[in-house]
Amino acid sequence: MLLRIFAVVVKELRQLSRDRMTFGMIVMIPLVQLMLFGYAINTDARHLPAGVVNLSASAYAPRLVNAVQASQVVDFKRNYANVMEAEAALTRGEVKAVLYIPPDFAERLLRFPNQGQAELPISAQPLARPVAQWLVDGSDTVVAATIKSLRQMPLNEVLDRPVSATVASLEVVQYFNPEQRSVVNIVPGLLGVILTMTMVMFTSAAIVREREQGNMEFLITTPIRPIELMLGKILPYVVVGLVQVSIILGAGHVLFDVPFRGGLDSMALASMLFICASLTLGLVISTIAKTQLQSMQLTIFVLLPSILLSGFMFPYEAMPVAAQWIAEALPATHFMRMSRAIVLRDAQVMELSFDALWLLGFTLVGLVVASLRFAKRLD
Repeated sequence: MLLRIFAVVVKELRQLSRDRMTFGMIVMIPLVQLMLFGYAINTDARHLPAGVVNLSASAYAPRLVNAVQASQVVDFKRNYANVMEAEAALTRGEVKAVLYIPPDFAERLLRFPNQGQAELPISAQPLARPVAQWLVDGSDTVVAATIKSLRQMPLNEVLDRPVSATVASLEVVQYFNPEQRSVVNIVPGLLGVILTMTMVMFTSAAIVREREQGNMEFLITTPIRPIELMLGKILPYVVVGLVQVSIILGAGHVLFDVPFRGGLDSMALASMLFICASLTLGLVISTIAKTQLQSMQLTIFVLLPSILLSGFMFPYEAMPVAAQWIAEALPATHFMRMSRAIVLRDAQVMELSFDALWLLGFTLVGLVVASLRFAKRLD
């Protein structure tokens, strides 16, 4: 009995050594997981893109901006003329937060209590108001919590004197999710994860299944062109994907009271672009894999970075630059931005043109690559 078991073990090991795709997955999946969690994943959000609305002519205002910049929590990328421009930038996702410096900034700053005055009786304390205000994209709870940590930012460097560290120096106003409910941020992001998993999985075995079921001979004898076959493979699943989007958003609104602030036409267009991009990615995998097992392995290999690097679980801005480059190559990253912007911030597709055009370009390139790799002949 032991000899027979040993013979089967040897046979399986030899078969595994010949299957280069499976052997590669055995080695690559642990390495990719280790690199993602050890290097790319970081829950400490730093260098968040931010803007400034400076309505003060005081010389203290640039000092405040420099002091906040020195904290390395935010990087100021834009200057806006008024609050309306800043709110539009938050809606587009151009920045995560905006520092609003009011016209009476210098007066507020000079009246801010010195160190020790906050412990005096209330009647003896000077009138203290926040000297400035943060306008924050609250749809991302991690980003909002990071900005809130700057509320009691020391103003010693700004005033050149010790000031109270117990009084909030900056006020925080959270847009889009003032209650800071994590489910509000999760449900729109879940669209990208579920669609990536199902759409890529459905089509990753499309061509492989035709070979294994013996249908390739029939396809070879038909006058159908490769590009026509690729389109025919993905179109039925577009409807399936739109049904999934409706289920997730509808159930999220009914069960978890997730708001839907955007237009249905914008959401439908964004979903269509992402569904097509995911389906073409699955078709490319299908032309590479030789068996359905290999197609499933490659699907998992794509799914893991899509979940971890797209911004679904961890802040995109907290990742190293190299990880952000990888994330930008994934369709899920672009759809994650679009879905949250449309659902939570009432953004329009035209305001998210970069991500929309990227998904469209990915779909066209994917169709061409899959068509070129598909040959109407038997090996």
